[in-house]
Amino acid sequence: MAITAKEFEAVTVNNLGPAVWAKLNRATVAVAGLGGLGSRVAPALARSGLGKLIIVDFDIVEASNLNRQDYFADQLGLSKVAAMRENLARINPGLELEAHNLKLIPETICSLFASADVIVECFDKPDQKQMIAETVLARMSPKPIVSASGLAGYGRSNNITTRRRSGRHIVVGDLVSASGPGTGLYAGRVGIAALHQANAVIELLIDEMK
Repeated sequence: MAITAKEFEAVTVNNLGPAVWAKLNRATVAVAGLGGLGSRVAPALARSGLGKLIIVDFDIVEASNLNRQDYFADQLGLSKVAAMRENLARINPGLELEAHNLKLIPETICSLFASADVIVECFDKPDQKQMIAETVLARMSPKPIVSASGLAGYGRSNNITTRRRSGRHIVVGDLVSASGPGTGLYAGRVGIAALHQANAVIELLIDEMK
């Protein structure tokens, strides 16, 4: 039996309280990248009663993604934005969703994320991570960005932490663990980092956003 947007709102207001619901429901968050991090961050925010998500990725769902990314075997071959749109609609039917199937560059980051209250960096490659962080911090003041660094391997769950590098830059991870030969990316540790990121976003929206 499906739940309606009004029913989802009612149970979320009951769980969180009307004041918190109101803050989250009027907020917009941008998620850049829908891999191991973004495919977990976006559903967590949708479940929390967020009003609008902007999601961006240029990749498709492949079999190699299924060990750590929040997709399903019957979604293989779909673009990640299409698959995630489908999944998010099943979670929160009242969520407003803006989806872009493209590769981000500084100019598109500034234009596509102009309405976002918080930007979440969920890229895999270090150069992409640096590019979006530098773009947001240099050109999109006062918007905060939540990044991730150091997620590879397994175990050491408590080494995944949330650090505030500046008033606008929050970084999740252990800052050192990189994927490479003999050190893969596992669903558990990547998922821990993703939920740290989602939790940091919720904290910003509730405690620091007007």
